Amino acid sequence: MSEISPLAIIENGAKIGNNVSIAPFCFVSKDAEIGDNTTLALGVAIYGKTKIGENNEIFSYAVLGSKPQDLKYKGESVELIIGNRNKIREFTMFNPGTAGGGGKTIIGDDNLFMAYVHIAHDCIIGNGTILANNVTLGGHVYIGDFAVIGGLTPIHQFVKIGDFVMIGGSSAVAQDIPPYCLVEGNRAYLRGLNLTGLRRKFKREDIDSIKRTYINLFKSDMPLLENSRKLLETEENVYSRNLLEFVLRNKRGIPYRRNNEDEVLDDNDLKNINM
Repeated sequence: MSEISPLAIIENGAKIGNNVSIAPFCFVSKDAEIGDNTTLALGVAIYGKTKIGENNEIFSYAVLGSKPQDLKYKGESVELIIGNRNKIREFTMFNPGTAGGGGKTIIGDDNLFMAYVHIAHDCIIGNGTILANNVTLGGHVYIGDFAVIGGLTPIHQFVKIGDFVMIGGSSAVAQDIPPYCLVEGNRAYLRGLNLTGLRRKFKREDIDSIKRTYINLFKSDMPLLENSRKLLETEENVYSRNLLEFVLRNKRGIPYRRNNEDEVLDDNDLKNINM
């Protein structure tokens, strides 16, 4: 049985699952859906056609599903879809999609969105990500699984962030970031691989393959796209192929520097890699 405060406003038509907790001064629109075991803390506002999955924890004064901050939006029917087991902290704001971007903003499962995070229209967020305080996404941003984005980081519209990327705090990201990489700076550029994140999830032989591919790709004098195509011809490791294919698909460029002296690569490990 759900526990809904009499001081909350739930419009007729809203679908509320089992064992949902809704605190005082919350608002839930008539087109919203809230899944089982989800909690809404004091003052949460759920607008429009927003679908929230199960076991989510939404903290005070989060605003989900309000009209997108896009001057092209003319009142079309659009959606915000949020998966399961997410933690959405205080004063976050997630916007739905727009007609020009497919009409949906989609959030996956098991993510942590810290205070004041903004997810703009038509964004797609994967699973297991962490967006620290005040991360700001422009419209149409894609973020893959298990990415970690440091606080106070803005990400330009249409940027794509690959799986297992780590972005340092107070960076400014304006180009696509390939999977498994570590980036930092204003403007942000590649500093190496997210080795800490990779070691938590990957086998040693897969990490060595990713390292080898990274070096062959970004340390070569060949043009980046040409080099990616050449390396793909013989690369068999699935994760290394993901890295190369991401580079080939990118639309906004890859922010890297050849022969970068401050890259974070494990020298001891690199000595053991057959190039």
